[in-house]
Order: sequence, then C-alpha cells, then structure tokens
Amino acid sequence: MNTGRLKHICAAQNGITLSAFTVTSKSITVQWSSRPDASSYKITATPKNSPGRSVFAQFSGDSVMGSVSSLTPNTMYSLQLEAVDGALNVLSHAETGETTAPEIPSIHQAYSKHSDSITVEFTEVAGATSYILRAQSKTGDFFSEIMVSSSPGTTVKLQPYTDYKLSVMSVNSGGRSQPSDPVEARTVVMAPMLNTTSPDNGTILVTWPAVKNAVLYTLCIIRESSSSREKLNTTDTTVTFDGLEAGTTYCIKGTAWDSEGKAGDDLTVCQITRPPRPNVTFVLVSPGRSLGIDVYWAVVQGAETYVVRTTAGQNCSLTVNSHCYITPVECGQNQSVTVKAYNSAGSSEASEPVDFITYPCPLENIWVEEPVAGNCSVVWEDVPLVEHYMAFIKRDDGMEKSCNTTGTTCSFPCLCGYSYLTTVFPYNQAGSSPYAQVRNYTTIPCCPQDVTVKLVSTETLEVTWPEVKGAELYETTAAQTNDVIHCNDTAAVCALSDLRCNTAYSVTVTPCSELRGCNRTCAASTHETAPCAPEILNVTQTDNSTFTVLFTNPNNPKTNYTITAVGRYGTHACQSTNNSCQLTQLPCGSTYEVMAEATTTAGRSLPGYSKALETGPCCPMYVNVTQVTQAMTNVTWSPGSGARSYVTALTSPRGHAKCHTLDTHCQMGCITCGTNYSVDLEAISSTGHKSECKYRGFSSSACCPTSVKLYRRADNSLRVYWRSLGAWMLNHTVELSGTAADYTCVAAAGSNYCDIEEETCGDVYTVVVAPVGPNGVKVNFCQPRRYSVLCPGSNAGMVISSGRQLVG
Repeated sequence: MNTGRLKHICAAQNGITLSAFTVTSKSITVQWSSRPDASSYKITATPKNSPGRSVFAQFSGDSVMGSVSSLTPNTMYSLQLEAVDGALNVLSHAETGETTAPEIPSIHQAYSKHSDSITVEFTEVAGATSYILRAQSKTGDFFSEIMVSSSPGTTVKLQPYTDYKLSVMSVNSGGRSQPSDPVEARTVVMAPMLNTTSPDNGTILVTWPAVKNAVLYTLCIIRESSSSREKLNTTDTTVTFDGLEAGTTYCIKGTAWDSEGKAGDDLTVCQITRPPRPNVTFVLVSPGRSLGIDVYWAVVQGAETYVVRTTAGQNCSLTVNSHCYITPVECGQNQSVTVKAYNSAGSSEASEPVDFITYPCPLENIWVEEPVAGNCSVVWEDVPLVEHYMAFIKRDDGMEKSCNTTGTTCSFPCLCGYSYLTTVFPYNQAGSSPYAQVRNYTTIPCCPQDVTVKLVSTETLEVTWPEVKGAELYETTAAQTNDVIHCNDTAAVCALSDLRCNTAYSVTVTPCSELRGCNRTCAASTHETAPCAPEILNVTQTDNSTFTVLFTNPNNPKTNYTITAVGRYGTHACQSTNNSCQLTQLPCGSTYEVMAEATTTAGRSLPGYSKALETGPCCPMYVNVTQVTQAMTNVTWSPGSGARSYVTALTSPRGHAKCHTLDTHCQMGCITCGTNYSVDLEAISSTGHKSECKYRGFSSSACCPTSVKLYRRADNSLRVYWRSLGAWMLNHTVELSGTAADYTCVAAAGSNYCDIEEETCGDVYTVVVAPVGPNGVKVNFCQPRRYSVLCPGSNAGMVISSGRQLVG
C-alpha cells in the first residue's frame, strides 16, 4: 500500500471537509473534519460512469476516517459524507471523487539468470499503467520495490545465491492494487572473477578466487576471429591453456554451477599471448660525428612495441617501424644486439644476438718526427680494432702524399720552409673514423742567400737579402766578442745600429717562424764599422798665433786624423797620424770651432765633439783714470777686438780696487788717498778667454783732513782745527762761509789749525778744509761741515745738520 499518498479532493459545506487517504482495487479510505454535534457519519460511494450499485458505510460521531469496501476495481466513484445528529438529521455534508486501483495481477513464474537479479513473469490487468515488483529476503534484511511497465519485470541489486519472496502490484492514477500472492525464488551463483596472464607465447594461465556456493566451473576459450572453441569443466580455480598461437588474442568465458546444477553468471575476458621471438635482419653502423647503429628486424604477430638492446646497455624502442637507431655508440667497440617484442601480455624471448663492430676511434696522439733534415715521418699510437691506417700529407703549395699501412708510421720528404698538414684515419670492416685530428708540421725556414752588408752611417750597417720560404720573421745579429746587437723584422732588410765604431762584426741573418722557431745554421759575414770619432782633449796656446791640439787616438794605427778650426773669417787645418796637431797663424780676437775627424779604409768617422778656440782678445788702445771723490775714480778705455767684458784693476801696496764690466768704463771705490797705483786691464772674450793688458800708473789725490773742529778763542777769534791723514807735508786751505761773511785762510805744511777773526758772532758757517797738492791744485772733494757759532759766553762748538755744530 501507498500509505504516504493522500489525495485531497474536497467539497466543503457548512464547515466540513472530505478527502481520499488511500485507494486499493476494492476499497477507498477517506478522512474528514469532525463536528462536535454529530453523533454519526455516513459515507456513500456511487460509480460515476458505470451502472454499478452504491455502497454505504456508517461510522460513530467520534470518527474522522473510514473505508468503503466491496467496490469494483478500476472504477471512478463519487464519495459523499453526511454528518447526522441523534435525531438522524443531516447537519452537513461534503463530496469528493476517486478511482479504485486495478485488479491484483498474478505471478506465473519467477527465475534468476544473474546472481544479482530475478525476473518475474505475471498477468497484466486492465487499467494498469505500470506495475510494482516487490522483493523481500526471507530473512527480512532486504526489501525492494521497483516500477516496471509490463511483464516480465526484473528486480536488481540482489545478493548471489539468496532466497527472496516476490509479489506484483498494478498501478493506475488512483493508486496501487494490493500485492499479488508471493512466490519464492533464489538468485544464481555469481560468475568467477577470471584473471588471465600469458607466461609465454603459447600459453594462457587463468585463475580466479573460489565462488561461494559453486561446486563446478565451466571455461570456454575461443580464438579471436575464429569459430573454433574449447570447453572444459573443473572444480579447481586454476586452468592453463597451452599450445596456443603466439601473439593471438583469445576470449575465455567462465561460468559457476551450484549444487542443484544451475548455471550461475558468466564472465568473459580476453587475453593476448606473448608475441613470438623476432629475428634481427640487419645491423648498420651509421657514420657521422655522433656514432650510431641502425637495427632492422622482421615484424612478428601481436607485437605492439619492440625494444632493441646492445650488450653495452643502450636501447631504443619503437611501436611502428621495423628498425630503430641507437646513438651514441662508442667507437672501437665489438658488441652484439638483440630485439624483444612486447604487447600487453609481456615480452617475447630475445632474438638471437647479432654481433656488430663500430669503426675505430680517432687517433688521440699523432706527431711528426724529422730525425734528419728533409726526411720526415708521421707517427701515431695504435688504437684497437684497426685493420689498416690511411695517412694523408698535404704541403702548403698543394702537393699531396698518402700511404696505406698496418703500422704506426709513414715517411715523406720534407723541404725547409714548408708547412705540412698531416692526418691519419684508422679503418676496419665498419669503415673509418669519421674525423681525425690534423697536425700541422712546419719545417725550419731556409737560410737566405746573397746577404749584402753596407755601412750606411758610422755606426749602422744595413743588411739586405732576398726573402726565403717559411720565414715569418728575420733575426739579424751583429756579434763582436760578447757584444751582440739584435734586429728583428718581418721585412728582408735590417739596419743594425748602435754598433761600436772601428769594430769588425760578424753579421748573421736568422730566419724564424712561429711554429718552428729559428734556423741557427745560417752562415755569417764580417764587416767593419767606421772609425771612432776622436775627442779633443786640450787646446793650448803656444804663442800669440799658434795653438797645439791634443786629442784621443781610439782607432787602429793606420788611422788618419784631421783637425779643423773654422772661424768667421777663415779656416785653418792640420793633419796627423798620432794624437797631436798644431794650428798656426791664428789672429787675436778671433773665435774658432775646432773639430777632429778620423779616416780609415772602412770610412770616415763622425766629427768629434767640437771645442771652441779663441785667440786672446785684443787689448784696448788706451785707459784713462779720473778721481771723482777721495775714495772713488772713473776709469775709461777704448774697445778691444774680441773682448766682451773687462776687468780693470788699480793696485798698490796699500790696497787695490777692481771692477768687472761689459762696458768700456768703470767706477771704482775703495781708493786710498795719496797712493800710487798700477793700472791693469784684463780683456775677456765671451768664452772666458783672457788677455792681460798693462798701462801707465795712477796716483790718487791727497787725503782730506779729519776731526775738523771750530772753536771760539778767548780773544773772540775762531780757530779751525783738523787732523791730517798722510798730507801733513802739504798746505791746507780753510774756507768758512757764513750768512753774514765768508772767510779763507791757508795753513802751511805741517800745521793742523787755522785762526780767523770773526766780525759778527752768532752766525752759522760752512767749513771746508782741503789739502793743496804740489801742483797748487786744491783737492775739491773734501766734505764741508756746518757750525753754529754762539756769541761770547760759550766756549764749545757743535756740529749740526750733518756738518753743523753749535759753537759757544
């Protein structure tokens, strides 16, 4: 029954409602709302579209639900509810409509073909739109209802080999009928869960776990795309099918039987046997810098993948082609290769191994030996798996040579100055190494011929020669004892400079290359440099016009020397084979540049360092000396040819005075008065050459007196007093010059004062005391002094204002 279904078709009058609760084939259960004043309820069910009779049912006043039975299946009924009081008066009523369920179907049979389902065959009834199959285990732990549209119907999700009660209900829009009479049925045993493997390419092994309640198993094996089959019964859980075709798919169906002889579920699985063993048809060693092998084989039935392996552990796998490429493979190897075929069952047996050999490894060490100049050999170290070697030699001018040998050397002629490219390829049945190291061997450069050595300057040799084969650089040397001069250049000419003069050098041109170095076997040639330049040691004047030149003699005894004096107005020369020479007839006041040169058969030296030669400057024609002050004179003279400066000296036993000037006049101090001087003049050239000149002597004037004082005497006369310095044997003049009067007096020789009668006192006087020479000439450069003379009452005089003294 569908107790959860509640169809509410309600007609409410006077506050009462009516609705259908459940429907069966022959009854309808309704429910209503109660009235407190109702003592009973009456339900009337009347067919709507058929002539059938009405059915009544009465219920007490406290009821709210009731059923009307004995109805006709699959019929539409009108239902009326009346609420009645104790006097049988109808208090209120309500109506609704409902259809009864179809007839109850009957089960013809129930059977199980699968371990999880039972199929039920039943009668179909009129008015049913569907059917409900109900399955219930006998133990009560399982209950199931499923909807089916017609007979037969199958209920699923059952347990294997289990007893069930089964019934059927018909269904229409009104509801479901009552269940049919139940029948019992048992599910069959489940199918064995087959597990298959292929241990080898002709066998399939089938195993399964034991099936509960099964007493026998049937296995049937069928080859794919074939109608032939094999069947066997067993009580074991393991079966081996052998003698099968390799690489072929077989389908195996397994069925379990219970003790009653009923077949259970069946399960079919398909298994492919392992592929047959493939055969390697060809192995090709492929050339190239990355060495590899191409392996070819025959395709076998049922193979999905092929795996190729070498004895070195390298492999490749392919699913489409019947060959594959393995790289890299090591050179110089003797190995074998096998192929296995694979499918989902596993691998086949490995093919028969096929041997292969790889080409030899490249030579790692190759070199060229030249034990004797011009005879070379390519030499190398032996490598494994070699049948023979091919050596190739190519000269840089294109000449080629090759040799085929089983040894490790190959000879070839090699000329100086060439480069040779050598390479060696090892060979075996797989071929040759795809590449080989190239060794460059360069022979030593050839020695140049027709070397020319020429002296281009006193200490430089120019060396020229024709270019030679193989030389990248020329090293030219000039050797003398332990002294070696080098010149390196890429050109076929070299200047050897900074050589030692007057020296024989051994000149060698050595060709060099970067690869082989230098050829030290080339012959040398000898050449002498120019003589060394002589050095003038000293030039001395023998007389007024003759000079002796002393110089070094650095060369061999057969050397000629020439001394040349070049002046502004002429050239003088002398020659010698020793170390001195005289230059004659040179005038005074002249300047010469004196040079020395040496000459030998090898050439002429550079001029030696020159020395300046000057004849003495000419003396001035006259010298005049004029005294300016007591201690200073002016000296003048005429110019002297060749003189640039002059040193004039006044010399006496009491002292001397000297001046050095570029002019022809000079002012001298430090003259001692009253002294006879000798007059000397030294004419000096621009280079310091001097000529000594002597002239008539000079006498200085008498000395001016000192300590001049002016006194007022008692008789009011003035006395001038002084002290004589070397002039006491001379007369002295005294001059007083005042603002009011001038006075003069003469003091006789030997006197040191002079008295003067003053006419006016209080004057200021300038006093000059000077000696008078024997010739009556007064010395006119004695210094004046000033005195202020006071009137009587003061007996002292005082010099004031640099010569002025106050006298009292």
